[in-house]
Amino acid sequence: GRAGKLDEAEKLINDMPFEPCAEAWTNLLAACRIHGDVERGAHAAEHVLNLDLANSGPYVLLSNIFAMAGRWNDVA
Repeated sequence: GRAGKLDEAEKLINDMPFEPCAEAWTNLLAACRIHGDVERGAHAAEHVLNLDLANSGPYVLLSNIFAMAGRWNDVA
């Protein structure tokens, strides 16, 4: 993901023979922040939050993605 191969990273997560953990989706979310992929980042954040509601990290990462894209109404 950090190398910019977000499609491949997401496919790897989706093709896992077991249910991906929150950390796998969080890594994709972090890569989306680095590369500015808003839609994929929102999708990854949704998965993380479904798996780990107590973790505030995905909210921060997603907020940063929205801010970088100029989507200020979505930041709040």
